[in-house]
Amino acid sequence: MPPRASPRPRFPVAAIAHRGGGTTPTDSSYGTSDQASDASSAPVLPHERLRFAEFVLDRLSNGRCRARVGLTWRGSEQFAGQCEGLASQAGELRCAAQACVNALGQAVAGAMAFELLGVKAVRAFDATVVIVSLATNGEQGAQRVVGSYLTESDPARGAALAVLNATNRLLGNRLFMR
Repeated sequence: MPPRASPRPRFPVAAIAHRGGGTTPTDSSYGTSDQASDASSAPVLPHERLRFAEFVLDRLSNGRCRARVGLTWRGSEQFAGQCEGLASQAGELRCAAQACVNALGQAVAGAMAFELLGVKAVRAFDATVVIVSLATNGEQGAQRVVGSYLTESDPARGAALAVLNATNRLLGNRLFMR
């Protein structure tokens, strides 16, 4: 008997805002279900949330690195963050994550504050998982959030995406879905 095709996930688009690269599906492959659990919530249009648009990591000749992260919102608004740090494995992860935090700071324009507490790449289940921890301050006070990203080839890029995964729900619920 052939295997059954799994049903299409019924996640609201806002719940999976920051999927990028790798083997994960693109945002456009997900949508709201006809059987949405809350009929009062308005449908979310695909470009009404922050999107990961660009990542560049330069290793400089002086033993340092520079990361640049670009985010877009509604297809036309662009936010860029940069950071410079040590050109080591841990330094590149931190630099990439901080560049993403800097871009997020521009995007939220003071409505929330983010502080990178830590970033680490770990081997688990025959893969590399990048994990970040952030402190946030916003309307509802301070809280800590954690995000992760599974990567095989580019841990620094994974650090930037892990920051977006950590802040995904906060940004969707508080800022961009109003």
